[in-house]
Amino acid sequence: MKKLLLLVAVLLGIGLQAQDDKQNQGIFVSGEGIVKVVPDQVVIKSQIEHEGVNASTVKNENDQTADAILKYLSSKNIPEKNIQTNYVNLNKRYNYNDKTYTYVARQAISITLEDLDKYEEIVSGLLENGLNGINGIQFKSSELEKHKTEARKKAVLAAKKKAEEFATPLNQEVGKAFSISESSGNNYQPVYRVADMKMSEESGGSQETISPGEMEISVQVNVGFHLH
Repeated sequence: MKKLLLLVAVLLGIGLQAQDDKQNQGIFVSGEGIVKVVPDQVVIKSQIEHEGVNASTVKNENDQTADAILKYLSSKNIPEKNIQTNYVNLNKRYNYNDKTYTYVARQAISITLEDLDKYEEIVSGLLENGLNGINGIQFKSSELEKHKTEARKKAVLAAKKKAEEFATPLNQEVGKAFSISESSGNNYQPVYRVADMKMSEESGGSQETISPGEMEISVQVNVGFHLH
């Protein structure tokens, strides 16, 4: 009886394995979908920095500037969720020339603007309220997931087209898909701009106008198709 059950189990296993092998017979291809959109948001990478011989003094100066900037942004109805402190640090700096120490307090704040038309006004206000400089800006889209969905559709269609290009010379047709996965490298490419916006008499406090351009949202998929 035990031998009979063992034989049945072996035969059943062989049958399932053959069925799996049959299901996995086909062609595996990759496809990429790219969507280009005009950004509707901009992230300002701002920095506050003070240096002096007293650690408490430079920290207080930084704190006061940060407080003034937050109050200014609040007066311009910038939501708190759009203001993020990236880091706050206080470091000791050694001057090898005169062998003295100074302290440097830094704070980086990212500010997301949902209205690009406010960029010039907000930057001017930040500088007037003590901001030392802007390290760069990043353009983004508020409808990222919507554009990713469109990119996925394009990626799948691109994969099917590639499979058909392989199958046609073999006088075969592409059947239903039996597997599909999204590559881990799928992402969107934000648009960056580097900007040095430090206030000075020479510059007259002026800023360059921004040009959002286009950003790419790309998705890559791997698809397995039956051939018949």
